[in-house]
Amino acid sequence: MAQARKVIITCAVTGAIHTPSMSPHLPVTPDEVAAAAIGAAQAGAAVIHLHARDPIDGRPTQDPAAFAHFLPEIKAKTSAVINITTGGSPHMTVAERLRPAHHYKPELASLNMGSMNFGLYPMLERQKEFKHAWERTHLENSRDLVFKNTFADIEYVLTSCTANGTRFEFECYDISHLYNLAHFVDRKLATPPFFVQSVFGLLGGIGAHPEDLMHMKRTADRLFGKDFVWSILGAGRNQIPLATLGAAQGSNVRVGLEDSLWIGPGQLAESNAAQVRKIKQVLEGLSLEIATPAEARQMLALKGADQVNF
Repeated sequence: MAQARKVIITCAVTGAIHTPSMSPHLPVTPDEVAAAAIGAAQAGAAVIHLHARDPIDGRPTQDPAAFAHFLPEIKAKTSAVINITTGGSPHMTVAERLRPAHHYKPELASLNMGSMNFGLYPMLERQKEFKHAWERTHLENSRDLVFKNTFADIEYVLTSCTANGTRFEFECYDISHLYNLAHFVDRKLATPPFFVQSVFGLLGGIGAHPEDLMHMKRTADRLFGKDFVWSILGAGRNQIPLATLGAAQGSNVRVGLEDSLWIGPGQLAESNAAQVRKIKQVLEGLSLEIATPAEARQMLALKGADQVNF
């Protein structure tokens, strides 16, 4: 009898998109981020994707010192692969965004594969009151915001982080991002297996229709053949439905409060672990097995937790 396919669950526990006012469950302080990451790993996430926030007002920060407050604890209490953002916030320079990845030399780091309009302002229709002045400004300014990732930027991230043995979660928000990745593959600046995170439903990127998902998959198949490990990230209410569609067609999945604050219609997720448990239920219902961190390391050809700088 054929063995069930192993599925990697990535959990993105906090990020730069949602502001603390939008959900009381969004981790902000180092203790909250650590507890959220550990809980997600215990629930079944093999990969933990991490941002850091100012513990006072929740503003995104790429100061390596902010990561120092939770990275060692997460590593000590879980065997999960730790994936550090190079995205940070669209308001940061590339040099700022790379500081924690350069310092900590993680097994895995995220990498957005192109510049794009990054429209967060529709969230203002749902959120009227904010705790901190920067939050409303952060969302409003996205009407005139390009999240910059030029070819020079991407090349710098690839070369500087690869030198530390870090591999990448290639975040592809549109079809062009797959072609951008193929360009760097042709130049031998990216090596297989490519961990391709297909991102759906953010204003400025590809939509969240099932046909959009299939278009991304067909294009990635044509460009990368068997050399890529596919994963699905559906933003907001698209999180579970698109992950389910993708998993049924061979993908891995990403959940977490960075990508969606919700667990069901009109119901805020009380934790990252709750979202992990929900998608784990779906995967097991599809007769799929959940990959362990050791299996994820093998699937993604990672260097191992003993080779990081934390």
